[in-house]
Amino acid sequence: MVEPVAPNKLYFGDNLPILRDHIAAASVDLIYLDPPFNSNANYNILFRERSGEQSAAQITAFRDTWHWSIESEAAYLEVIQHGPQELARLLAAMRDFLGQNDMMAYLTMMAQRMIEMHRVLKPTGSIYLHCDPTASHYLKTLMDSVFGARNFINEISWQRSQNPSSISRRFRRAHDLILFYGKGPDYRFTMQYRELSAESQKLYSGLDERGYYRLVPLLVSGRRGGVTGMPWRDIDPNEQGRDGMHWVTVHDNLEDYEANNLIHWPAGGGLPNLKYYMEDSPGSPLSDYWYDIRPIQSRSRESLGYPTQKPEALLERIIRAGSSEGDLVLDPFCGCGTAMTVAERLNRRWIGIDITHLAVSLMKNRLRDNFGDNLRPYDLIGVPQDVSSARALAVESEHDGRYQFEWWALGLVDARPARERRRGADSGVDGYINFFDDNSGRPKRIIVQVKSGQVNRGQIAALKGDMERERAEIALFITLNSPTSPMDQEAATAGFYQPEHFPGQQFPRVQILTIEELLNGKLADYPRYAPEATFQRTPRRTRTQGAQISFSRVAE
Repeated sequence: MVEPVAPNKLYFGDNLPILRDHIAAASVDLIYLDPPFNSNANYNILFRERSGEQSAAQITAFRDTWHWSIESEAAYLEVIQHGPQELARLLAAMRDFLGQNDMMAYLTMMAQRMIEMHRVLKPTGSIYLHCDPTASHYLKTLMDSVFGARNFINEISWQRSQNPSSISRRFRRAHDLILFYGKGPDYRFTMQYRELSAESQKLYSGLDERGYYRLVPLLVSGRRGGVTGMPWRDIDPNEQGRDGMHWVTVHDNLEDYEANNLIHWPAGGGLPNLKYYMEDSPGSPLSDYWYDIRPIQSRSRESLGYPTQKPEALLERIIRAGSSEGDLVLDPFCGCGTAMTVAERLNRRWIGIDITHLAVSLMKNRLRDNFGDNLRPYDLIGVPQDVSSARALAVESEHDGRYQFEWWALGLVDARPARERRRGADSGVDGYINFFDDNSGRPKRIIVQVKSGQVNRGQIAALKGDMERERAEIALFITLNSPTSPMDQEAATAGFYQPEHFPGQQFPRVQILTIEELLNGKLADYPRYAPEATFQRTPRRTRTQGAQISFSRVAE
């Protein structure tokens, strides 16, 4: 049974069943999604047919693994048999054209999710799909079949690269695409503006005691019946122009303009114009070419080190354009949570979904760092809340090799993964925590190891060696199973870390923490005299308010 949507939820899991089972129909005002796709992959590989069953189309932390598999075949049949007729025909044609390859697996999985996103969107809602030229043309045809080609509004081009380097055999790729669709003709839209350019400011050449202004016609081409087609101040609009004209507004408004000295009458006679003052201008209306928002740089204050992180200014523009305060924003591929962070700051409700515990942990830290005590409560759904669910996650992680249990456990102590995990030898260090306990500006390090299976004294002895090799002050050993007495004894031989500037303070150098203890609120014991430096921090945010000019739909 679908639950009614409550404000502010962060889900861990596959977004398809979450959309189906937890988000009510016609409940979401705005959807933004930046679905993962490795645009840097060899383009030809994406179209290569592969034999045999591969792993399911899943997303792991920083890379995509879309492969045609038995799961892809089942998803394809579901859309063909139960999806909208136009989408089913399109997907069948795509398979006939593309074959059974990675691209087709990706498009099939996206088709399933588009059906659900259309279902949860309100009639007044809109969706912005962020993609790049690798698959944008295929995604647009899917969107046309699900949302209707008549509801396509814009293909926004975001210039994300200004790198001047030359490339010998192609033009430099410098933009992403954002496909903007409404659910129907009455989608909500608020025009966005950028600051007036120097050239635009030159148009405001008039000057009076109020300031600089430009002249805007009060008469425009075309005959009209009614008041706007009737004479005003001895000027008959039907006699103006080649085929007649009409007033841009009713006579009462024209009289108000005149009373407030907002109409300019040419000295030698002629048609009146409205004075439009620079101070009243909201700026230049945006086109579908967005060149004024820079991508995240590694040294940016916003950077979290997440490869696909998008700038907050980009999401702010989309969220302001497509929603109002109190509306519900959904990001089904939320990653490091930029859409959710901006929605929180702009007083929108939000739902975020991601399939990796790494992303969920990163977003939890980001929200906490950004808003502190001002963060509104949100529900965290799908993560283990007790030892039995933690064991279930550990078993699942062993089967899929995705290290989800490890990432989740690291999140319990706010540790960052040591690296992107791949199959292979275990180096003994799964994560780390940085902390400060002096004024040197150099962070001290805690290494973290996570174990979900059987544990023994030898692992603690090895961890002590890892700690020396990594020059770490403290080591944490997180275990799903209870430690043995010899393990506790081995940990005790490591002694204590004593901060130089805080004499008398002692912290065990090797600490064994069980999952049960962490779920019950136990904390790792280390100096907390200054903010941690484990995760890169974005600046503290405050919520904003302010009226905007709103339009029910884009002008034709």
